[in-house]
Parts: sequence; C-alpha cells; structure tokens
Amino acid sequence: MKEYPHSSYSDQNWLRAFMFTIFGTSVLAVSYFPLFYRHLGFSNSQVGLLYSLGPLISILSNLFWSMISDRLGTIKKIMMILLGGQLISVLLLSKATEFTSVMLILSFFYFFYYPVFPLADTMAIKTAQKHGRNFISIRVFGSLGYAFFALTIGYILRALGTSWSMTLCLIIIITALIITWWLQDVKKITPDTPNKRNANSQVPKPKENGLREILFQKEVLWFFSCVFVLALGHRMNEAFLTVSLKEMGAGDELIGWALLTSALSEIPVFFALSKYGDRFKELPLLAFASLMYAVRFILMSWADHPGSVIAIQAMHSVTFGIYYVTAVRYISRIIPDHLRATGLAIFTVVWSSAAGLLSGTFGGIIFEESGRSFFYTVAMIFSLAACAGFLGKHALDSGIHPTIQHTPLETDETSQPPKITL
Repeated sequence: MKEYPHSSYSDQNWLRAFMFTIFGTSVLAVSYFPLFYRHLGFSNSQVGLLYSLGPLISILSNLFWSMISDRLGTIKKIMMILLGGQLISVLLLSKATEFTSVMLILSFFYFFYYPVFPLADTMAIKTAQKHGRNFISIRVFGSLGYAFFALTIGYILRALGTSWSMTLCLIIIITALIITWWLQDVKKITPDTPNKRNANSQVPKPKENGLREILFQKEVLWFFSCVFVLALGHRMNEAFLTVSLKEMGAGDELIGWALLTSALSEIPVFFALSKYGDRFKELPLLAFASLMYAVRFILMSWADHPGSVIAIQAMHSVTFGIYYVTAVRYISRIIPDHLRATGLAIFTVVWSSAAGLLSGTFGGIIFEESGRSFFYTVAMIFSLAACAGFLGKHALDSGIHPTIQHTPLETDETSQPPKITL
C-alpha cells in the first residue's frame, strides 16, 4: 500500500513523457514533411495531395484502431503496434524519392500515425480521472513537446539540411516506443464496471446500438458539422504555413520559432480553461474561438514578412487553445466512458481526417492558382461560418429551452470532466 503514491506519481509522469515525445513526430509530419516534399521537387499541388492523403487514410485507421482498443480493453499494446508500424514506414520513406512511391509508403505511415493521438488523449483522460485530476495536467506536456521539438528541429535542419527530416523522425519514434514500455494500461470500462466514486453505483447500460444512438443525436451532429467547417480553415493553414513562410524567405529556424510561438501560446489557455472553463457555456466559447480563427486568417492574408507571421501565430492561444479544451470537455460530457476511445476517434476523423482531406486537396489548388492572400480569405470564410453555426445552436437552445439545462447522454460520473487539482 505504501508503494501506491509512488506508482501513482510514476504512471502519470511516464504518460507525460510519452505525450511530450509523440508530439515531436507531429511537428515533423505536419510542418516539416511538406518542406521535405518540396526538397524532393514536388509542386504545391502534389504537396497538398500528399497532405490530404493522411486524413483520407485516418478516416479508416482512427476508427479501426480505437474500436479494437475499446473491444480489447488495452491502449498500451495498441500504441506499441502503431509505433512499430511508424518505425517501419519511416525507414522505407527515407529511401523513397519518386512521387508514386512516396504516396504509397506515406499511406502506410499515416495508417499507424493518426490513431496515436486520440488514443493518447483517451489514456490521459482515464488516468487523470483515476487520480482525481484534470487531463490537461497531462495533455499540456504534448504542447510543451511540440514547442521544444518545433524549435530544436528547426535549428537542426537549418544546420544539417531538410534531408535529415526522416532521420530525426526515426529517433523520436524509437524514443516513444521505449517509453511505451513503462506506460500503465487503463482498465477497460464496461456497462457493468462499478463506479469507484460510489461503490453502489454502476455505469448505466447503454441502449443496444449505443454508438449509433450517440451519432444520431441532433446535438452531436450539429456540433460535428460546425467542427468540420472550422477544421477546413485550420487544416488549410496547417498544411501551407511552412510553405508560406518559405515563400517569404524564412529559414528553417524561423519556421521553428513560428511553431514554438503557437505551441507555447496555448499552454496558459489550457490551464486557465481547465480551471475556470466550466464557468462558461461551451457553444459560446467555441463561437468565440471560431471568430478568432477568422481574425487570425485575415491577418495571415495581409502578412508579407516572416516576423508578422510569427506574431500572428500567438493567436493560436485564443483559437486552437480555447477550441480544443472546450471541444474535449463537450465530448466528454455527451459520450459514455466505455465508448470514449471510439468517440474521440470520431472527433479526430471530423477535425483532422475529413477536413484535412478536402483542405489539402483543394487548398493546394487554391494556393497555387489564386495565391496566398485568397487562400487565407477562404479559410476566414469557413471560420465565420463555423462561428455562425455554434452561435445559432446556442441561440436555438436558449430560445426553445430557456429554463432547461443541457442533459448529457446516459453516462456515469466518470464520463464527466473531473475537477482540477493542478
């Protein structure tokens, strides 16, 4: 019994270290892979197509691996398989130079890359609940990792060249795979699992097609629709931020500073919302984040110097920072705990996969044919549409049910976002 506090401290810290490390892969895959493709001589349209390939593959892979995780009741073993697949694919990718072979191998990589993040979030949520903490106290280490790797990778590639991108990716994946050995797997939650907060309570049995019942809720569909529209603008910026900076004459180290600025800016917002966010309704917060996205993108359409872009990146705090914490809180409230991994996978499919597919494909064409200014104007329009959607739903709820508070779907106490003890 005396060992419990140490093991409690240890399992959270190994998970924090894991979060820190896997976001190094995210820095490379999202921000430096496009530069690597340009280094190989690919056009903007080809870069956009390769970017959209990942979201297309992840529509299947996120649901596939998350449903297996829910069914088998293990995240740790799935993580090991995913990281092993990433390792093999990056080894192959480092040798490929032709567009067709890169596309084929990259498909293999993305099948194992995308599911890591919703599964890691699921593990963070469940581990935080077990210890009575908020998952942001674990997830924030992903932001710290992103900030660290964004800056260091920029300087390393500045010194060694863009061709070292795959070597750095291999080192990060191997490190994450080693850390996985010490992760503590989360216990499978079923409808018959007793609630630890109340020994006499149980997770209510869901309806026969529980997941289908959730997905066909009007509130959930409206939410995911707005998320999808907002994600179109976000993913357009994500895919072509580094390309835009390169066109302005920025070096890899300045790209690293731009990514560092965005990653660091979201951290205080994460902590502030994890502590005070429950004082505000989710839909107005999401509408505000969408509006800030619109402001961010119109400023990007006007920017003509790398320094301006770095300053604009600080708006990541009031865009993605507010959006992410609020959206996860919303999802945690309406999706039962025993379907958490699958629910977050669906959210990832909408936010990353479906939106990334369209934004990468058509965004590359818009960027190449109409230029950066019009490209970001389109992203702004998507953000304003999402803002209108979130506000419209909030106004509709307030007008029709002025005295009725939102009631989550059938869940137990553990499916609610836990109180913070940072």
